[in-house]
Amino acid sequence: MTDAPTTVPVARAATAGEVLAGHLTAQAGAFLRALPQAVGEAGSRPGALPASAQAADDLLRAVRRIGGALHTFAAVFDPAWAQETRNELRWLIDLLAQEPGYRRRADRLLGALDSLADATPEGPGMLAGHAGAPKARALLERQLTLARARAHTALLQELRSARLHALADRMTLLAGEVPLVPAAAAEPAVSLLPQTAAALGALAAAAERLPWQRAAQAYGGAGLHRLGAAPTEPGTVPPARAGSSAADTADAALAADDAPWLRARILVKRARYALEVCNAPDGELLELDRVLGRHQEASDAAATVATAARTPRITPATAYVLGVVHADQRLDVEAARYDFGRQWPVVASGLAGPAAVASD
Repeated sequence: MTDAPTTVPVARAATAGEVLAGHLTAQAGAFLRALPQAVGEAGSRPGALPASAQAADDLLRAVRRIGGALHTFAAVFDPAWAQETRNELRWLIDLLAQEPGYRRRADRLLGALDSLADATPEGPGMLAGHAGAPKARALLERQLTLARARAHTALLQELRSARLHALADRMTLLAGEVPLVPAAAAEPAVSLLPQTAAALGALAAAAERLPWQRAAQAYGGAGLHRLGAAPTEPGTVPPARAGSSAADTADAALAADDAPWLRARILVKRARYALEVCNAPDGELLELDRVLGRHQEASDAAATVATAARTPRITPATAYVLGVVHADQRLDVEAARYDFGRQWPVVASGLAGPAAVASD
């Protein structure tokens, strides 16, 4: 796995600093082009929406790639500057991703409920005609609309903040000059390959620790009865303390169960971005990223339904419907893990194999 970057076609005449500076200045330029369109008039006129969803996606893409390069190739950058920039980029990612995340969650959950309650002649869903379905749908729609509105309000406030203007100024400077460590930047471009190998190696190590036996079937619903069997990874939710409610304990168990897979997605992204810096193909990792993105969205959607089911004074029929939708989302979590398990061996062997064309 970690042998792959030794044959990545990095330009041999370039230095590490030149390769990274070229990559970051290009991404900073993309950031600065997308920012005005993504923000639109929202920063100046209260209630205005971002002008372009595509521009917001472009902005997030640039931010993630800059942050990924600063993480993987940290030794080449001024440490204090790199850490502060990464912190600010993470803040912007979290800010921009909230509202679209609630929109996708609403589409996913309401679509799932509608499908389960469908009564077409081709075959009724298991909730077709259930008295709790309309109330459950209204509850989910109301709660997600409120959460999205709150996220939009927070976005509007921050788009007028000095913090965003300071980050834009930082990107403007980055487009012209990248703060590099002179000695590391003067190294040949191939000195970036061990750091790329480390990113791929971290992904491989995390993948080896995943509970593959739990993902051996396309719909491993039985796995939900064995939560907590997987080894605890750094960053997972600790076991619930004595006195916590059954719901809190269940939420903690599911969060701990999901954590290694969510971590794997972060490492897939970092590996992708490192390969991009080295001008190497990352198509297979992109597919893995999409599968783990589906895993994360299903996991988040299930958590949203669990929260809705604890709304005070809902009827048993409504609670039942929400329970069915929750189970549906958890089964999609299991299905995504199965898909990842089928793709990973092929991807891993491909990354470990020789790339003869790179040595031409």
